[in-house]
Amino acid sequence: MTALATSTTRTSRRIHVTDRRSTWQRLDVVVVGSTAALLVLGSLLVWSATAGRAALTGGDGSEYIVRHLTNMAVGLVLAALIAATDHRWVRIWAPVVYLGGVIGLGLVLSPLGAVINGSRSWILVGGLSIQPAEFAKLGVVAGMALLLAERTEARRSAASLRGWDVLAALAIAAVPAALIMAQPDLGTLLVLAATVFGLLAVAGAPRRWLVGLVAAALAGTVAAVQLGVLQGYQLLRFEAFINPALDPQGAGYNTVQARIAIGNGGLFGQGLFHGSQTQSGFVPEQHTDFVFTVAGEELGLVGAGALIALLLALLWRACRIAVRADDMFGRLAGGGIVCWFGFQAFQNIGMCLGIMPVTGVPLPLVSYGGTSMFASLMAVGLLLNIHLRTERSIGLGVVLRERMARSRRF
Repeated sequence: MTALATSTTRTSRRIHVTDRRSTWQRLDVVVVGSTAALLVLGSLLVWSATAGRAALTGGDGSEYIVRHLTNMAVGLVLAALIAATDHRWVRIWAPVVYLGGVIGLGLVLSPLGAVINGSRSWILVGGLSIQPAEFAKLGVVAGMALLLAERTEARRSAASLRGWDVLAALAIAAVPAALIMAQPDLGTLLVLAATVFGLLAVAGAPRRWLVGLVAAALAGTVAAVQLGVLQGYQLLRFEAFINPALDPQGAGYNTVQARIAIGNGGLFGQGLFHGSQTQSGFVPEQHTDFVFTVAGEELGLVGAGALIALLLALLWRACRIAVRADDMFGRLAGGGIVCWFGFQAFQNIGMCLGIMPVTGVPLPLVSYGGTSMFASLMAVGLLLNIHLRTERSIGLGVVLRERMARSRRF
């Protein structure tokens, strides 16, 4: 064994290994393809939901689709930059992303913040509306992944997390969670909570901590209702979720109209730009939170099913990337993105179908909204960065083994 190790060392010193595959060859085809398909499909749905709405567009039917395509272009540039960035710099920039999200959430509660749809979640800058909570999701994923990876790697052990590790990770999530609750933005808070829980589970947190977090969440929900932390309209939405017939013209209106729109679609839909509910504007916020109803009505069960299949393909490949990552930060960041996208997509589609309460969260990579698009595509860029690093390591290993085998023959 010693002689073989010495021979291997000498061979490694003589061989300068380079992975000759281009970056394009190492990209994950499923992630890139499913993301591109979701972006194209989302653009068509947003265009259909806004083109004929003169009250929304001011008579310019192309206004929203032009903005949406611009947001996509900017988001794709951000994704490409993150994917091409050296892995070490990604870890260095993780705290910056987290702090930027927290500062943005703080500014929302300042005089710069604006109230839209009952929630003080926006900053208006020069005619642009920015929702820092979207960036906070990515910041929490990156920040928690970095902290837990550093602590695990410092011990050089993949053992379960210690109690102090879990508390430190929860402290990272607690700051943005408190600021989001102060807005209040219940939908984003639920997505953040599911993401944090999933990330801790992926990191190997002790089961008693996970059970305790679930119990604490239930107790916190009851306390929030009893103490009046939730706004009146938020409580009415939950009541309407339990009983949609309670207030069909008020709190239950969105859900009722969403179900009608999806039901109208049948198997193959009424065709793009021809949905009766969509083109008549009966479903509120149809280009953002209820964009899935456009797919259901105009593309039918087949089109809506294809959209869900694309989301599942993206989540499946993201899981594969997280499992195959060659470092703890990559595994945790990838797992956190899976939890984020997975729960948010379930929440968005679920509220359109009436199986989840209306909380106002966009459908990742599909809904209209610049901040959401930027954050989602940055997350995809991080997935590709993790994948490229793993593929580079695998490629180098294959090349090295082949060259070592070739050298032993001679």
